[in-house]
Amino acid sequence: MLSAGATSTYASSPNLANEVDKVIGTPYLWGGTTKAGFDCSGFIQYIFDKFKLDLPRTSNTQAKEGTSVDQENLRAGDLVFFNTSGQGISHVGIFLGNNKFAHSSSSRGVTISNLSESYYKNRYVTARRVVSQQSYHKMMS
Repeated sequence: MLSAGATSTYASSPNLANEVDKVIGTPYLWGGTTKAGFDCSGFIQYIFDKFKLDLPRTSNTQAKEGTSVDQENLRAGDLVFFNTSGQGISHVGIFLGNNKFAHSSSSRGVTISNLSESYYKNRYVTARRVVSQQSYHKMMS
């Protein structure tokens, strides 16, 4: 459902699609960093922690990590950032492939959306690659 090669059975080692699947529907909670509830950056930290990758706490500081990636060159595991407040980067999601990204939405909790949806398309700011090639292969296996 989430990416090519993902299955509905959870592998013993972490896999990005499986880890996201496990928390789909978790409610939004401002400041939340656990399965009891996530804000957008708390969701990112939670997922990346499964792969032993540390990221800063807020979407604005996460947007300063890694290297910039053009939207047409996104790969699964890249972070996508949005200006939803009108005051700079205020929302983050994890790109999954096929123009889809996972995020914790204030209205829907952890969900999957499409970058081409007008709300996100009009608020897209940048993307960052924070996962090394070695870690990327672990996330996708």
